[in-house]
Amino acid sequence: MTILDNIVIDKRIEVDLRKSLIPINQLEASVLFHRKTISLADKLKQSHTGIIAEHKRRSPSKSVINQELNVFDVAKGYEEAGVCGMSVLTDGKYFGGSLDDLLIARASCNLPLLRKEFIIDEYQIIEAKANGADVILLIAAILSKQEIKQFSELAKSLSLDVLLEVHNEEELHKSLMPSLDMLGVNNRNLKTFEVSLEISKNLSSLIPNDFVKVSESGISSTHAIKELQPYGYQGFLIGENFMKTNNAGLSAKQFIKDLME
Repeated sequence: MTILDNIVIDKRIEVDLRKSLIPINQLEASVLFHRKTISLADKLKQSHTGIIAEHKRRSPSKSVINQELNVFDVAKGYEEAGVCGMSVLTDGKYFGGSLDDLLIARASCNLPLLRKEFIIDEYQIIEAKANGADVILLIAAILSKQEIKQFSELAKSLSLDVLLEVHNEEELHKSLMPSLDMLGVNNRNLKTFEVSLEISKNLSSLIPNDFVKVSESGISSTHAIKELQPYGYQGFLIGENFMKTNNAGLSAKQFIKDLME
């Protein structure tokens, strides 16, 4: 059993509980369900930096990253820094996040927000929309081709962008479909948690240009971004790098300044 297997088992229990507490029609009645979404894919296409900055308190690989920073300050700081979008971890058990974090981020900034979650049920996509997300993440490693199609088409019908995450060639081939906007390559092996930018480089030529290419994990320097840009990557998801400092927004601002030089 990998950590990913355990997360999915726990997630099914959690989602069943949430469904029993809050029916779909209640989610669809929320004010945020009817707001106009902002496309992260469009922002990335127009950007020279492509930074998607994350709010993440902890992770299974690093335990505690930062429990002190509040989401409001982080979201405002990221927006002032000029990032393209913000990723908000909503998994509680493994990452210390919640849907409240997404709501607070939504109230704090006008950035496109990615709900970073282990989506295994359509309910979570409706939940994402009802809590102010603009983008959902789908992880190829935990979904069948049919589920990827079903979930991404539902997301598109709700005007949500879809970022599909892959780790290898096999996952990539089963995932390519028109209902995706962005293809994210995770440089972290989810079984061993080792990180290598070579994963992004090796898969880049297999991703059709219809999709915005995003590289995720292990991007801790401007050098890494400059190394990946020639491979066609327009988006870079940065999680721990900003969050492990005392001021995530300020460190994102400095990072972008260095990148532009």
